[in-house]
Amino acid sequence: MFDLVIRKAHTVTGKIMDIGIEDGKIKKIAPTIREKGRREEVLAPDQYLSAGWIDDHVHCYEEMTLYYDYPDQIGIMKGVTTVIDAGTTGAENISQFYEHAQQAKTNVYALLNISKWGIIKQDELADLTKIQSDLVKEKLTELPDFIVGIKARMSKTVVGENGIIPLHMAKKIQQENQNLPLMVHIGSAPPHLSEILDGLDRGDVLTHCFNGKANGIMDQQTKKIKPFVKKAIEKGIIFDIGHGTDSFNFEVAEKAYEQGVKADSISTDIYIKNRKNGPVYDLATIMEKLHLIGYTWPEIIEKVTVAPAENFQLRKKGKIEEGFDADFTIFEWRDQKKTVTDSNGNQRMITEQIRPVYTIIGGKKYECE
Repeated sequence: MFDLVIRKAHTVTGKIMDIGIEDGKIKKIAPTIREKGRREEVLAPDQYLSAGWIDDHVHCYEEMTLYYDYPDQIGIMKGVTTVIDAGTTGAENISQFYEHAQQAKTNVYALLNISKWGIIKQDELADLTKIQSDLVKEKLTELPDFIVGIKARMSKTVVGENGIIPLHMAKKIQQENQNLPLMVHIGSAPPHLSEILDGLDRGDVLTHCFNGKANGIMDQQTKKIKPFVKKAIEKGIIFDIGHGTDSFNFEVAEKAYEQGVKADSISTDIYIKNRKNGPVYDLATIMEKLHLIGYTWPEIIEKVTVAPAENFQLRKKGKIEEGFDADFTIFEWRDQKKTVTDSNGNQRMITEQIRPVYTIIGGKKYECE
């Protein structure tokens, strides 16, 4: 007997199936499972199921003061089964974060900030002595199942007078540690975006890809995507949304889409202020904005499940396959108007909303907000 059987699970691609869950894993997938479960969950006709949504850029260590939030308030309550904290903490305080994260119902992972105290101040990479590769290696050894990559914030307000140097240091740390995933934040120059992209390799993740700044991917005069950006995409650099308070612009995303440039993964850069006051609110809202721009729902779901799981080597998450973790998001659509706002105050009207109803993590059910 299974611990849980999910009945009549509809996916966005039109597949209908039963899913048998045992010991927190997907044990069996079939059009119909005849065996009973100790518990059974029957989806309503208007409900859909996907692998659990993954938000790969959040800030959820509640003990911080600049950027912080609470994992379950941005996770299971918002239809998200897994969050990756994007560099809130560094080697000196990530152990404390880990202890907090273990109390959450949401799956929590972390990118280790290359600055040893993380984001305790806006300019954490202005002092290069805070980048200590030996401390990074020590924490990667101590917390190998929690730390899934490293983070470097490469904008003027963060690096001060150091320009591109912190990125070179991040790449060296990456290479010294089995080429673990690297996420790089972009913003104001210097360093210039062309320098940053030149320093990245296939599989590196560039977040805030559709920000509206002069140092972004779009030429502000011609409204064209800068030629070196397309070369970076061809090289295999991953483009992540990382919406945030100041890093998503409708026009940039729209012009990019028109010119064949799409985000590879969708994330929020959520923390308590932009969750409560906007313009972020939750992952579903960011997904709705991408749908408005032209992305299809199947590809949007792929960009919050398969893509982030692969980018950060979460090998048993992101797919509905036997042997994978039993993490699911159950959601519905509502034909209802809503005004959505980008990071620069520009507004658009959507007519179709995606609303998470509940999540299942390791076979356990949690109602959404």
